[in-house]
Amino acid sequence: MKRNILIFVPIAILFCVIGVYFGVQRHTPVPAESAAVAALFAQEMPDAAGKSSSLSQWKGKPLVVNFWATWCAPCVEEMPELNALQTEIAAKNIQVIGIGIDSADNIAKFAEKYKISYPLYVAGSGATALLRQFGNQAGGLPFTVLIGRDGEVKKMYLGSIKFDELHKDLSLL
Repeated sequence: MKRNILIFVPIAILFCVIGVYFGVQRHTPVPAESAAVAALFAQEMPDAAGKSSSLSQWKGKPLVVNFWATWCAPCVEEMPELNALQTEIAAKNIQVIGIGIDSADNIAKFAEKYKISYPLYVAGSGATALLRQFGNQAGGLPFTVLIGRDGEVKKMYLGSIKFDELHKDLSLL
C-alpha cells in the first residue's frame, strides 16, 4: 500500500503541474490596455458629417486618440493645438483622431466652426465605457492616448495636454 502511494502521489503531482502549466498558457489574461485598444478598434461610430466609420481602419497606424466634448473648456482650448499637431505629424504617418462625448449636431457645428482637419467621431455617452477600459475610471476629460503602430498603448494623459511633453512622447510611436 505504501509503495503504491509513493508511486501515485508523484504522478498525480506531475499531472497537476502539467495541467496548471497548460491552463495558464491558454488563459493568460490580456493586459487591460490591450483589451481597451481592441475595444476601440471594434467600434463603429459616425464622424462629424454623420457618416458611419469603423475605427478598425486605424489599426497598424500610430495614433493620438483624444477623448473630448464641446462642453469641456480644457478640451476646446487644446483643439487648435491638436489641429496644428495633425498638420505637423502627418508626414510622419501619425494620425490624430478625436472621439467626442457629445451629440452629433454639437460635434458637427464645432468641427465646422473651428475647421478641425483631423477625424472627429461621435461616441456620445458610450465613450465613457471606453475611457474606463483605458483606466480612466472617473471619466475625466480631456483624455488622450498614444497608441503605437503595434497596437500597444504608449502613454496616456488625463487633463490638458502639455504639448512640449506630447512632442517628446511622439517618439514612442
